Amino acid sequence: MQKLLISLVTILFAIVCMFLVIQNMPGDPVETLAAEIAQTQNLEMDLAYARAKSMLNYDPDIPVLQRLANYLAGVLRGNLGESLSYHKPVTSLMLGALPWTLLVLTISLFLSFAMGVIVGLFIAWKRKRWLNALLNVWQSIFGSIPNYIVAYLLVFLFAVNLGWLPSRGPYSAEVTPGFNGAFIGDVLQHAILPVLSYFLTTVGGWTVSMRANAIGVLSEDYVTYATARGLPQKRILLQYVGRNSILPMITSLAISFGFMFGGSPLIENLFVYPGVGYYLNVAISRRDYPLMQGMYFMMIVVVVLCGLLAEWLYTVLNPRLRER
Repeated sequence: MQKLLISLVTILFAIVCMFLVIQNMPGDPVETLAAEIAQTQNLEMDLAYARAKSMLNYDPDIPVLQRLANYLAGVLRGNLGESLSYHKPVTSLMLGALPWTLLVLTISLFLSFAMGVIVGLFIAWKRKRWLNALLNVWQSIFGSIPNYIVAYLLVFLFAVNLGWLPSRGPYSAEVTPGFNGAFIGDVLQHAILPVLSYFLTTVGGWTVSMRANAIGVLSEDYVTYATARGLPQKRILLQYVGRNSILPMITSLAISFGFMFGGSPLIENLFVYPGVGYYLNVAISRRDYPLMQGMYFMMIVVVVLCGLLAEWLYTVLNPRLRER
């Protein structure tokens, strides 16, 4: 209960900070639209400004604190406002974008984490020098290159040159959206390159962390004792070394998901993938404050919930914490 209250306070504090930062960003969406209206419709600026305020349903003359109070009251009612550029409720845009982001991030994070744990444990167990060298080279290359650069290279290779995979969009125009094999297969095919972009740049980090944890656990007395008792090697590897090595990585897993969620705009824009990051980038470029606030609100909630989930998983996997 205490952790839940702390999480709610954290979300509230983050929302207030996010709102104040966005409201003080340079650029006024009403002035931008008013200038466009005045130019295209040959109107006086005052009249164009009034028309822009009416079209956007947004009044910059209202004090910021009053706007903040109105926004928080709307959040409590589940009303996050209406997008200035799409003229749709922000909530519906969020719910439409969330599944696409979760699809790519969940698959890529699960694959990179699972692969990193298995390979890291194997390298620590075998203690082969060439495997360590190979891992260090991989991490030096892909750990230092931003994921959007890797994404550009993948598009250039697999979409432009080889033509094996699609480079944009969540699915093809030829398929009918729905729960059918053709649509699901097409969606998965379009998700391959975004998933691969995340996977290649994160799997090395998980492998290095797991290798370091496993090497530390292998030097513990209880592992030596288990070996002296003649327990099977497979049991020592999985129950003694693997289980204790993976515990410190659970918290990192949740934090990584939050970072990937926040870093999705570049990848999703490159692939024209209609997820949270894509809409956030559109909102920033058009100064669509309600949509921007909605997408950041979703990111804040996801990161905090991931932290709670990590603590729960850590408690489940570590019986000593349940006894306290």
